[in-house]
Amino acid sequence: MNFTAKTRLLTLLGDPVMHSRSPEIQNKAFEAAGVDGVYVALQCKEEDLEGFMASIARSGGGGNITLPHKEKAAAIVEIASEAVVQTGACNTFWGDQAGRIHGDNTDVNGFRSALRLFIGEVLSGIRVLLLGGGGAARASLLGLIEEGADEIVIFNRTPERARSMSRRIGGERTRIIQTLEEIEGEDFDLVINATCLGLEENDASPVDLECLGSVGAAMDLVYGKYVTPFVRVAKAMDIRATDGAEMLVQQGAASFERWWGMPAPVEAMREAMGKSLVD
Repeated sequence: MNFTAKTRLLTLLGDPVMHSRSPEIQNKAFEAAGVDGVYVALQCKEEDLEGFMASIARSGGGGNITLPHKEKAAAIVEIASEAVVQTGACNTFWGDQAGRIHGDNTDVNGFRSALRLFIGEVLSGIRVLLLGGGGAARASLLGLIEEGADEIVIFNRTPERARSMSRRIGGERTRIIQTLEEIEGEDFDLVINATCLGLEENDASPVDLECLGSVGAAMDLVYGKYVTPFVRVAKAMDIRATDGAEMLVQQGAASFERWWGMPAPVEAMREAMGKSLVD
């Protein structure tokens, strides 16, 4: 692809970013859609985030925000979507002609789309164990509430973060636990890992699934070139499981549509994701 002075810059800002497959996915999408843009990953410290976002957005670009900056980004954007307001997290930004920074949380729709593909269209009434309290967990919680989940049990190693998330998004359909021992033997239709455990191949699984009762399915929001520990443990127990690859594609497609104002080439993005995982 030829780059010129008119080529639009889209970036991934986070720390770390070297593991991300977003550049492969988005650049393939740009090529397939015939748009003049390039997507790069930039490691960014928290104190530098506002400067990066403002400079990139006001020069006509945009991008994504990943760990650990999604909540910080929500406070930086000048025009926030309802999903950003509800979750207090932002993973997608762009600028307008007036120089204002817009923000959205495409993780919410990305999660919902990936979950429907994994579980099926009927999600109302399910009982879920949600592990985590950061931006991905917030997006998942809002998605579960919107999909009609009956009860979401939340565990985070910092209980106050879980309580704050529950107050902001979940309301009466959430239950906060202090320790995983509180739910030993309980049954769940779905267990979701929204922590960062699994970014490294030798990480521990975020929960001992054997201590629970029956588990219908396990969804890891982490992905990698290897089977994540959470998915590996679940499949060894004959629990249907998936990693975060499809969610990355779906939220990336939603981000593409915010930046370019046209439908995303989802199949090309999914193909790029599949290839990047086996390179």
